[in-house]
Amino acid sequence: MNFSKADCQSKMVHGMVVFVFIYSTCMVLVQRVDAADPDPLVDFSANATTPVFRNIFANGDVTTGSGGVRAALDIGKFPGLTSEGLTVVQFKMVPCGENVPHTHPRATELLSLINGGPLQAGFIDTKGETHINILYPGDLIVFPRGLLHFEVNVGTETAFYISALNSQNPGTLDAAGAVLQLPERAAAIALNIDIAAVRALKSQRPYNEPPTLEAAKPGVCVPGQFITTDV
Repeated sequence: MNFSKADCQSKMVHGMVVFVFIYSTCMVLVQRVDAADPDPLVDFSANATTPVFRNIFANGDVTTGSGGVRAALDIGKFPGLTSEGLTVVQFKMVPCGENVPHTHPRATELLSLINGGPLQAGFIDTKGETHINILYPGDLIVFPRGLLHFEVNVGTETAFYISALNSQNPGTLDAAGAVLQLPERAAAIALNIDIAAVRALKSQRPYNEPPTLEAAKPGVCVPGQFITTDV
């Protein structure tokens, strides 16, 4: 079969288009893989002496606030987590305590309520839609990576719950505190308030670092009441 010069040029162009498409797809896949924690290269970290960590509320990374106690584990406290792509946090939240709205830019979170509560918990998606639920002991909720989420103990008992995040360095960004770190004019425009109100908020609401559980002000929350998914 004979091919004209035009036919050959057409096939070459078609071949180049296919090559560019395949190359671009591979690059996207590689970039997506690179965005996650790398796969472990060993079974167990050489820096770890044991796969067991005891008494996280005494020996973990512990912060105590008006809303309860938060105890976290990272590779600094527990070398056994090194290269496993995992962070673990345990909480003891008092009634009307809150894990204030925040995001984890590098991880998805899976939360499990063990006892107490119940918890009102949820997140806001990129369409601005709210996904609010009431959790009872034995319930779990997923917070997708990077989305704004929170938990409030709306019950009458201290809530004990555990979160696992699929990165050894998930990061935590305090939403309200971050807005108040903006230039005053930018924050005032974003919140539709005046600059004096922004300054007053800044004086009352520092950036929440390290992450700490906060209790509601008097009159904002009554334990055991308004257990609802309403916004």
